Formats: sequence, structure tokens, C-alpha cells
Amino acid sequence: MAKTATFAAVHFTVAFSVGYALTGSAVIGGTLALVEPAVNTVAFYFHELGWKKFAEHKAVIAEAMAQRVI
Repeated sequence: MAKTATFAAVHFTVAFSVGYALTGSAVIGGTLALVEPAVNTVAFYFHELGWKKFAEHKAVIAEAMAQRVI
């Protein structure tokens, strides 16, 4: 969870900086910084979960293939 929290903090800073640089508005930069990283943090969690399940599935298939007698 600490990795996700630090990722969110970095993402917040980048999102605010880009939003502010593109618009010159701290309000728009702040809004982007709050919304976009929050959505991305949730997406990242599910992305990692998907990769974990993929790895588990891949391991199960490899084990089944290794036990297969031809």
C-alpha cells in the first residue's frame, strides 16, 4: 500500500504541474491533480491485480503441461 501511496503523491504533483502549465490556472491544475491521479491509482491497483491473476494462471497452465504424459 505504501508503494501505491507514493505513486499517488508523485502522480498528483505531475498532474498539477502539467495542468497548471497548460492552462495557467491553479484551479484547473488542482482539479486535474485530484481527479486524474485518483482514477489512475484505482486503475493501477486493478492492473496489478490482473497481472497477478495472469501470472497465477500462467503457472497453473505450465504445471499442467509439465504433468502431461505424451
